[in-house]
Amino acid sequence: MTATHTDAGRVTGRGEDRPVLVEVVDATVTLGGRTVWSGVHATVRAGEFVAILGPNGVGKSTLLKAILGLVPLDRGRVSLLGRPSGRANHNIGYLPQRRSFDASLRIRGLDVVRLGLDGDRWGLPLPGRRSRAAEARVRELVRLVGADGYGHRPIGQLSGGEQQRLLIAQALARRPRLLLLDEPLDSLDLPNQAAVAALVSRICRTEDVAVMIVAHDVNPILPSLDRVIYLGRGGAVSGTPGEVITGETLSRLYRTPVEVLTTSDGRLVVVGQPEAPAHHSDRHT
Repeated sequence: MTATHTDAGRVTGRGEDRPVLVEVVDATVTLGGRTVWSGVHATVRAGEFVAILGPNGVGKSTLLKAILGLVPLDRGRVSLLGRPSGRANHNIGYLPQRRSFDASLRIRGLDVVRLGLDGDRWGLPLPGRRSRAAEARVRELVRLVGADGYGHRPIGQLSGGEQQRLLIAQALARRPRLLLLDEPLDSLDLPNQAAVAALVSRICRTEDVAVMIVAHDVNPILPSLDRVIYLGRGGAVSGTPGEVITGETLSRLYRTPVEVLTTSDGRLVVVGQPEAPAHHSDRHT
């Protein structure tokens, strides 16, 4: 899979002088003897909102793991803040593909958020200044994601959208500069998709955190996007949504005629290939 790089311009018009957080250069990954993607180029700057799009099986989640240093490259390089992948992960908040919580789980939402601060340590938090600072940070994060009204409740009793807000708060606990979200809208109903998408966009802007989000449907996040990395079986393209999500570009990626339609309410519908990653039917009906 060879990439075409059209990394130019931004939807928001903010300057290109912002520091580069993530740089992917001519990167190739092979898993189980199969090339997942090759020749991928992409750049993510501080404060940008970037979507990783494409059909199932093209390696969208693998790209996040390569940035984390969890998947080795066969060729090329991936860097974070100028350092090799895996060497600066303290600057990353990561939310993997959605976990389901058992309804009987009694751990509070506040405690789930707290795990983002000290979940890597053994034992109970010790009283003192550090503990008070951690409690203050948890309260701050719960307010940030709008979970004040239910953060004290058991996580297993919360709705999918409420759980996802608290997991995003957990990923933000250590004030990362980059937030990696792997399909955070999946399995949510349409109102919750819109609410979580709006929350992530607001965090990106107000907290100046760059966001890379793997998405199956681009429409809930389209108004907020600065850049798109679109993976397809015929290549990979990076650029603004207007540059990338076009019939010409997607026809090249899918190696078959593809048309991009815009509905009266501004949603994109991609037609002409087996799976339409820019729009899908309501799986929750």
